[in-house]
Amino acid sequence: TVWLMLDRLDVAFTENSTLEKRGLRALFRTYLDLLAYERIGIKIFLRDDIWRRIVAEGFREASHITRSMTIVWDLASLQNLIVRRALYNPSICEFYSVQPEDILSSAAKQSEFFYKMFPSEIIKGKGKTLAWMLSRIADASKNPAPRELIHLLQVARDNQLRAYELGVAEPPEAQLIGRGAIQESLPEISRVRFNLTLCAEYPALRSAWLKMENGKTAQTLQSFSRLMDVTEEKGLTLAEEMVEAGFFVKKIEKGEQIYWVPFIYRDALNMVQGKAD
Repeated sequence: TVWLMLDRLDVAFTENSTLEKRGLRALFRTYLDLLAYERIGIKIFLRDDIWRRIVAEGFREASHITRSMTIVWDLASLQNLIVRRALYNPSICEFYSVQPEDILSSAAKQSEFFYKMFPSEIIKGKGKTLAWMLSRIADASKNPAPRELIHLLQVARDNQLRAYELGVAEPPEAQLIGRGAIQESLPEISRVRFNLTLCAEYPALRSAWLKMENGKTAQTLQSFSRLMDVTEEKGLTLAEEMVEAGFFVKKIEKGEQIYWVPFIYRDALNMVQGKAD
């Protein structure tokens, strides 16, 4: 029996969206053709936003793909991911005098252990630490990715080690990483996400995004069209492309449609909180 596993398809055709649609449609047709062979198994890992682009203009073969599963990363599953990674470290288990199997036996114990390692809040009154971190790394889809959360904590760890070297006071109680180290990691996460992920996947939109540098985080269609120096008709098309890319969140405020930039991209473009005139 032969298993074929295909991943990283989000970067296979980054320069050409038309080629991406044709290539991935051909891949799924091949997948369906090979279902007739019992000893060949194929698993394809694909982001749901890319799948939506493939079927947006119609794809009859999609109805024949019946064996699928969507992986959803919510707060509980991401907390479990971080706790499991921490428990792989014998030094951490020894420091807190815990047994991995005991902590992993219940969600309540995992949450309790998480908040031994990290502060309960980053900014007072802005919610629990994990929820706050997830709100800062989610794009317009509001679905935080494990990659960004892991990167954030890796950078926060480096920041905390640097703070120790400089003689900064240790985090209170038995925390491993303090508030400041976590907050200071956000600009690096933003730059990496914007430059290495967003612009790599949507290179045609990069010049438009750079025009928003040092600007406001909320745009009306009128202000956005002026900024892009295009008609409102073209501005609407461009804004909707940015919505699809996960750069803009569409909101209705006082009966007016607003395009809002999520936190994950703000530091990369040095954006200022507020609505553009």
